[in-house]
Amino acid sequence: MNTFPQAQTIDEVVLFIEQHPLAFVYVSRENCSVCHAVQPQVQEMLKEFPRIEPIQVSADQVPEVASQFTVFTVPALLLFVEGKEVLREARFVVMDDLHDQFQRIAENY
Repeated sequence: MNTFPQAQTIDEVVLFIEQHPLAFVYVSRENCSVCHAVQPQVQEMLKEFPRIEPIQVSADQVPEVASQFTVFTVPALLLFVEGKEVLREARFVVMDDLHDQFQRIAENY
């Protein structure tokens, strides 16, 4: 299974957001079953939106991500447009709603 590119440091995540006009950050943990179930669905969905660039970061490996982005539960799905957070979903993600939001943001960008 393909996975999102993995960030190893908080600086890498911040730089990624700065470098990509539409940056999607997927925050997960290794032992989170919901994270592992949601991730492939989101990855498949993002194929429709090639301008949205994804990166994944493990809150276990990069604990600073939780404080940097105020993440209290995983998975946390964060979408940034030109460095500003415009979308946040966490824990229980309704895929149809997420798709609609991706579509709206991608069309308006």
